[in-house]
Amino acid sequence: MSDVDRRNALAALAAMAAAGPALAQTAPAPPAPAAAARSAKAVTPLKDLRKEADVACLYHCDFGDPARFSQMLTNIGNHFDAYGADPFAVQLAIVAHGPGLKFFLSSLEETQWRDEVAVPQIFPRVEALMRSGLRVYLCNVTFERQKIDRALARPAERIEITPSGVATVADLQAKGFAYIKIG
Repeated sequence: MSDVDRRNALAALAAMAAAGPALAQTAPAPPAPAAAARSAKAVTPLKDLRKEADVACLYHCDFGDPARFSQMLTNIGNHFDAYGADPFAVQLAIVAHGPGLKFFLSSLEETQWRDEVAVPQIFPRVEALMRSGLRVYLCNVTFERQKIDRALARPAERIEITPSGVATVADLQAKGFAYIKIG
């Protein structure tokens, strides 16, 4: 995860927009190390996770029921709506491990869930929420114990792999995230 928080990133974008055409002649910046790490499916250390808004909440997803997952996404959308989708006002994250991981894989073919029918419109809902600022943390322990290739994690910018889902839940709570579990 980048050391630059959302506030600084948005301030930098505003400054760049104000600078206008002068910036068009500059060379593009190299990709951030965190973005490069995510594309290589590296594991993000817990120490790199940050609380970047006064109100922060994690949604714990250790279940594989699509209806329950859909309800969680509805609640996350309502949560963002209550704050006017203001990225300065609220920071939301999903921590997924165990069967909850399957919602974030590009294919179930080489997993224990290969016989399940994927719900086609679930991940586009996740992507829409990520545009509002949602982050997703996937459990590396689940990848390793279930022998799932980390390359199957969807390549979205706001999806990261952390060492352990339950450790991530505890770490985010210690950093001031509230805890919600749908069920």
